[in-house]
Amino acid sequence: MAELMDSARKLGWVLLNCTVRFIFMFINNFVAIPSYCLYLILLQPLRIWDSPTFWYIEGIMFKWMLAMVSSWGWVAGYTVTEWGDDVRPFSEDEAMVIVNHQATGDVCTLMMCLQDKGTVVRKMMWLMDHVFKYTNFGLVSLIHGDFFIKQGKTHRDKQLIYLKDHLDRYYQSRDRKWIVLFPEGGFLRKRRETSQAFAKKNSLPHLTHVTLPRLGATQVILRTLGAQQENGSVSSESGPPSQSGYKRKGLQWVVDVTIAYPQARPMDIQTWIFGYRPPTVTHVHYRVYPIKEVPVDTAPLTDWLYQRFVEKEDLLTHFYATGSFPPAKGQKEMPSRAMTLDPVWLCFIQSLAFASGYMWYRVLQYAYCWVF
Repeated sequence: MAELMDSARKLGWVLLNCTVRFIFMFINNFVAIPSYCLYLILLQPLRIWDSPTFWYIEGIMFKWMLAMVSSWGWVAGYTVTEWGDDVRPFSEDEAMVIVNHQATGDVCTLMMCLQDKGTVVRKMMWLMDHVFKYTNFGLVSLIHGDFFIKQGKTHRDKQLIYLKDHLDRYYQSRDRKWIVLFPEGGFLRKRRETSQAFAKKNSLPHLTHVTLPRLGATQVILRTLGAQQENGSVSSESGPPSQSGYKRKGLQWVVDVTIAYPQARPMDIQTWIFGYRPPTVTHVHYRVYPIKEVPVDTAPLTDWLYQRFVEKEDLLTHFYATGSFPPAKGQKEMPSRAMTLDPVWLCFIQSLAFASGYMWYRVLQYAYCWVF
């Protein structure tokens, strides 16, 4: 009987915690997202008069929005430990970021671990599945200039044309630096069986913790954002000037990100919202490649990209067996560092969101009474 009562108390606490978190996040979204949109509507004259300053301000607010999402996980005890290369020295350079994809929580994890990487968050562009457009955060991403891609053979060719057009129109004009994509083209649990069948048919490596990546979006990004050299790789030489006036260097790096969850149990967005999982440390491994090492032509780029995901498979296999990533060549152990967020700063961002929501409520209320 005592065990039953104890279980009932724990269940009651979990349900209460989930309910309180859901109510808070509903209100958080209800005040923050409209405030973000109303601020940008108010600043539209600045967009016409001084576009770089407008997108600078928008980038700051976008980073704050992502910080709010990060705070949901942070409060629940969902933290990040980082491994491998330190990417902070490259935060002001242009880079393409390739990430393995296991669940919707991968996006939340990246939102958190990139918060302390200089201007990366406010100057980044995301490539996400089109279903994210219809989530609570879809409107913010749409305004920011992220690209929503439809999956499937019937859409593939058109989507790549749309992606190139999107990059031409928005990447440089909005002073973007990092572009994030998930080359696998879907969640691990959905694509694993198909990927393994394709690998078996074509004598490719059998992968369990990742799937074989798709080439299309990666190749379009490399060809659009970097100049091709005679040897088939991407040049890091300066490109045309950006809207802010300085001469762009183009893509300089490829940042290879591998996300690992304890016991291979990925987190989804529902976990971040309701917080029903015990405190969890997600592990993120970085490896940086100079853009000159990355080919652009189809066959060598396919081989290069496949090799990166074979390496991801090895990293994840080692992590799930030992709890740590393997050391790089010449090292005895792989150094790790806990990624931290300033709770005072997070409280400030949340307070600003609620204060903005109240301010806009009063402004709209006054405007309504004045008109009617």
